[in-house]
Amino acid sequence: MRILLLGANGQVGWELQRALAPVGELVALGREGLYGEGNEVLCGDLSRTDALRATLERVRPDVIVNAAAYTAVDRAESEADLAHAVNAAAPAMLAGWAAEQGALLVHYSTDYVFDGRGDAPWREEDATAPLSVYGRTKLDGERAIIASGARHLVFRTSWVYAARGGNFARTMLRLGAERERLTVVADQIGAPTGADLIADVTAHALRVVRADASRAGLYHLAAAGTTSWREYACQVFDEARALGVALAVNEVAPIATADWPTPATRPLNSRLDTRRLRDAFGLVLPDWRAGVSRMVAEIVEPRIGAG
Repeated sequence: MRILLLGANGQVGWELQRALAPVGELVALGREGLYGEGNEVLCGDLSRTDALRATLERVRPDVIVNAAAYTAVDRAESEADLAHAVNAAAPAMLAGWAAEQGALLVHYSTDYVFDGRGDAPWREEDATAPLSVYGRTKLDGERAIIASGARHLVFRTSWVYAARGGNFARTMLRLGAERERLTVVADQIGAPTGADLIADVTAHALRVVRADASRAGLYHLAAAGTTSWREYACQVFDEARALGVALAVNEVAPIATADWPTPATRPLNSRLDTRRLRDAFGLVLPDWRAGVSRMVAEIVEPRIGAG
C-alpha cells in the first residue's frame, strides 16, 4: 500500500509521519515538496492544483492523507480566495482523483463548521452554520469530498496542539514567566486534542476502512472531556509548576469572547460528540488532561535539563 501524506511538516502531519510509517510505503510532502525520480518535483502545495494533480499521477497512491490546510483563521477573512483554494478546491480535486482511481482519501476538518450555539456536543448529522471564512471553506471541502463518491475518512477535530512548534501552551508558558496577571477567554468550551492522538486514530481507522469500506465516512475526533481556554491555561501552569518551572503568574482572570474582538468570529461551543467514532472503531479516547500533561512535560523538561 502506498500512502501520500500532504502537510507533512504541520502539527498533525509531523505525527502522521510516525504513525503511518508502519502502515505502508509513505511518501510525505510538505508545502515545499521534494524531488522525485529524474529530478521531477513532487508538489505538496495545495494552492497549486495542477502541479498537485501531476504529483498524484506520479506517486499513484492507494491512500491520500491530507493534513494540509489554510489555518490562519483571522487572516482568512482578508484572504478568502487563498483559503478557498487550499481548504475547498484542493480537497475537491484530491477527492475527484481518488474516486477515479479507487483510492481512499483521509481529510481533516473542524468544529468551526458549526455556529457554536448551545452547550450540547455537536453530532456529525447536526446542521452546519460556519461563522467565518475559515469555517465556510472547511465546510466546502467536506462537502466536495462527500459529493465526489470517493471512499473517505473525514475527521472533524478541535483545539489541536502538539509539543512541536508554536501553540497555546507555549504562549501561556512564555507569558506566565513574564507577567503576574493574565486574562484568558473563559466562555469558549472545547477539548484540547493532541496531534499524536489524531495521528494514532487515523492510522487505526485507515487500516480498518481498507479492510471494511462500510466504515468510511465522517467522524468527530477529539479528546474526552471539555474545558475553557482559561481552564486550559491554568492546567498548563499547574503541570509546569509540578515539573519545577518557576512562573510569575499568580492570577488568570476570565474574560468573555466579546471582550477580545478578532477579525473572525469563534464558536463558543466547540464540544464534539465522538460516539460514532468510538463505536465504529472500538476506541477509548483519553481525557484531554492526559495529553496536555504529556505535552507540557515535552516542552519544559529539555529546558529544565539545560539548566
